[in-house]
Amino acid sequence: MSKYFVSTALPYANGPFHLGHVRSTYLPADIFCRYHRMIGDDVLLVGATDEHGTPIAVQADKEGKKPIEIATRYHNMIKRDIESMNISMDNFARTTDSLHYKLSQDYFTYLYEHDFIYPQTEQQLYCPNCGKFLPDRYVEGICPVCGGEARGDHCENCGRALEPHELEEPRCLTCNTTPVIKDTQQYYFKLSEFQEELTEYIENNEKLTDNVRNYARNWLKDGLKDWTYTRDMDWGIPVPLDEAKGKVIYVWGEAFLGYLSSAALWTRKDNPKWEEYWQDNAIHFIGKDIIYHHAIFWPALLKAHDCKMPDNIFAGEFLSLEGRKMSTSKNWVVWVDDFIKKYDSDLLRYYLTIVAPLNRDTDFSWDDFQRRNNDELADVLGNFLHRTFTFTKKNFQKKIPQFENPTEEDLEFLEQIKACPDIVGEHIEKMEFREGLVEIMKVVKAGNKYFNDQEPWKAIKTNEQKAANCLYLSNQLCKVLATLIKPYMPNVADKIASIINIDPSENWQDASQFLETGHEINKAKPLFKKIEDEDISKEKEELYKNLEENEEKEDENMEHEEIMSIDDFEKVEMRIGQIKEAEKIEKSKKLLKLQVDLGYDTKQIVSGIANEYAPEDLINRKVVVLVNLKPAKLCGEKSEGMILATENAAALLGVEDDCEIGERVM
Repeated sequence: MSKYFVSTALPYANGPFHLGHVRSTYLPADIFCRYHRMIGDDVLLVGATDEHGTPIAVQADKEGKKPIEIATRYHNMIKRDIESMNISMDNFARTTDSLHYKLSQDYFTYLYEHDFIYPQTEQQLYCPNCGKFLPDRYVEGICPVCGGEARGDHCENCGRALEPHELEEPRCLTCNTTPVIKDTQQYYFKLSEFQEELTEYIENNEKLTDNVRNYARNWLKDGLKDWTYTRDMDWGIPVPLDEAKGKVIYVWGEAFLGYLSSAALWTRKDNPKWEEYWQDNAIHFIGKDIIYHHAIFWPALLKAHDCKMPDNIFAGEFLSLEGRKMSTSKNWVVWVDDFIKKYDSDLLRYYLTIVAPLNRDTDFSWDDFQRRNNDELADVLGNFLHRTFTFTKKNFQKKIPQFENPTEEDLEFLEQIKACPDIVGEHIEKMEFREGLVEIMKVVKAGNKYFNDQEPWKAIKTNEQKAANCLYLSNQLCKVLATLIKPYMPNVADKIASIINIDPSENWQDASQFLETGHEINKAKPLFKKIEDEDISKEKEELYKNLEENEEKEDENMEHEEIMSIDDFEKVEMRIGQIKEAEKIEKSKKLLKLQVDLGYDTKQIVSGIANEYAPEDLINRKVVVLVNLKPAKLCGEKSEGMILATENAAALLGVEDDCEIGERVM
């Protein structure tokens, strides 16, 4: 038996959960933990709400409330959403808990006393109108790397981590005043000292997934720099030094410790020591947007305290909605609470797992959700279960029939049933959650085919043993499914167990134990119902209504919307180009430098498509180029045009092979 310390990323307590939270972090963690508990491992699954930092303070300012009121409101909502999705959390805490405060301050003191933290005077932005320094999200402006809109801690466009004073054209989020630069003393963590140890950790830890390793490599390649560990704010955990009045520990300096403080609170409830779990296997489930923090900052903080670093960091990729990037500000999201009021949580758990591997961005589509529910859950899984149970009740008095003189087809199906638990388990062990669920549906489809081929409705009249063998094996598969489905769809698994008349399965080995001949099952009940077209139409109408209302509000706030005339459009010159050279730009995570042949000329174009395309995959590709754009400098490189792509650079516009280089697009 192994012990596992498993944590889920700490969500900011400034809003409830949407489907993206579930897909990237909480659902995969739950599948993993449920499975490992079922194979006999001792698992501790913890989480908490991240209740400090600027997002909560900004929200409080907007509403005229205290930050703790905002944090409490959304902590309760998030906890409700986690429970409604059947996430088997052992402890879900808050970073405003007194134990977390003590742990964070003790940790800071240890680092300070061991010379891993030092004071340094620096220049920061200060709003003369508000009379305060402006940390992180209290500042908005232009990214100095790519020229895109950015906030004080991060550029959404190029992915660069920033400091507020680095922004061009900065403005105070609260009052829109241009801030001034003033000296302030902050405390820095010596992140640079861990360059070699973190490189070793990232390169030689075979358990790390590729997306985590590759992302961390880029930051290590640039060279680690010391990291500001404090902020000038009144909302947060006070720095435990007499000379640091008015300063708090930076949220990323204490939020990680929420994993440990949540576990410590669990231990205090007469449970074993959480350290035993951490020392055996420590695994973090996060979204890909915080890989940098968990693969660089957190391991360094642990190493400085002479603690074991995480064994694995699993980062789920993003979920979009109806082909668009989710936006809470535009209400272009599906909130978990709204979903659960209309549909069983297992339907969402199934869809978010089956739709795509977690190491790939994917999209939630209401139409696809309906299709998979109706075609896969209702028509494949539900149909197999229901006709197995109803035929057993009608023709074998609700009892498992005798299995005798099996045919080659019987034995082949029997072997498929017996092999399934090991195959599914192996996929979950490897964190290939979708592949495990695909294997389950594969054997269910095989069960439907076997049932159809055996035609028990005919065989019962002419060859009763043939029908008996068919129903014996079909019931055994149903019993196996009551175990295998449990990590994915716990409600459905328990309902199957109830119909089969067995206790809900909590042991993976149950899947290999067949029902005895003569075992009596209960009355069958339909487990899935089809979702009607009008229901999906209502969901989409509501979604687009939200978007339209927000766009109308944005239009009302705009003083004037500039409309382009046909004469203006004729000034836009687009031509077919062919990419001859492509290379990454060192200072940016998103930009590529391209040399594009236009037939009559070659232009250098800087394009934000590095997250979607590898440079070598672009060579000789034909693209549409806006050629008469005023040249600009992006990340220090001259850009003489623009490559046309879909929103968020998800796909370059397609060009037919027979289009000539230099040909004008009309």
